[in-house]
Amino acid sequence: MNAHIFPGQGAQYVGMGKSLCEKFPAAREVFEAANRLLGFDLAKVCFDGPIEELTRTDVSQPCILTCSIAALRAMGNLPCHAAAGLSLGEYTALVCAGAIDFEEALPLVRDRGRYMQEAALERPGTMASVLGMDRSKVEDIVARAAAAGVVAVANLNAPGQIVVSGEGAAVDEVCRLAKEAGSKALKLNVAGAFHSPLMESGRAKLEKRLESVKIAAPKCIVVSNVTGQPVSGPDEIRQLLARQVTSPVLWENCMRTMLAMGIKDFAEIGPGKVLAGLMRRIEPSAAVRNIDGAETIA
Repeated sequence: MNAHIFPGQGAQYVGMGKSLCEKFPAAREVFEAANRLLGFDLAKVCFDGPIEELTRTDVSQPCILTCSIAALRAMGNLPCHAAAGLSLGEYTALVCAGAIDFEEALPLVRDRGRYMQEAALERPGTMASVLGMDRSKVEDIVARAAAAGVVAVANLNAPGQIVVSGEGAAVDEVCRLAKEAGSKALKLNVAGAFHSPLMESGRAKLEKRLESVKIAAPKCIVVSNVTGQPVSGPDEIRQLLARQVTSPVLWENCMRTMLAMGIKDFAEIGPGKVLAGLMRRIEPSAAVRNIDGAETIA
């Protein structure tokens, strides 16, 4: 059994998708469609930057989705038993599974990025990665740091790699307490406190936006970030995509669910190799193939 997994925001880099577009007509068609749908030259931003433009939340999200789908189409839309994506990548997984059309998903993730950016301006915050500490200990220091402000566990990525999100003073306190306990804590260069209660206004806007999105039953298993379990149908997909904005991303749970299904072969489709690195921490024996540039497609 095999699975396709898709990267999230932060995987972007200048030049992504360019070699795919040059070599594969199917990939080029995806970029041309994206340019038409969004009304700006998304391909130029992906290929040439500047990086400051590419990392904007409302730009990076449609760019990463487009690059991932271009890579998938360049592969020939090879079938898979299951799909999952990290945060934004869950939308790509749903496109892969036939639950949402690319033409619906692209403007949707652009709006998602805009809603998240607006929420970040309304209630500023930041994020930090806590390394080498187990979940219960991180949850304990988050509870203690809450005296300094809003803070929550945002990503359970892999053993020893947990991300927290919230108001600046509270995230600083988490970092202080983690270092005091002998662990490493690194502040992240992000635009806001994603996957935390500070994103509530973004969640509400996205929930409203999702009401008009056509969603079908997935043609393969799709595992949700919010629950770490397979989704059951269109109504649940809508609810979980809205909740995802303020809920922790249970990536390790998602991967363990897939592994328990007997899946041993994974393709990380899209920019970067972040998910392969996380899988090495979760289950070193699992095989993860990276599909990014043209040279990665036989």
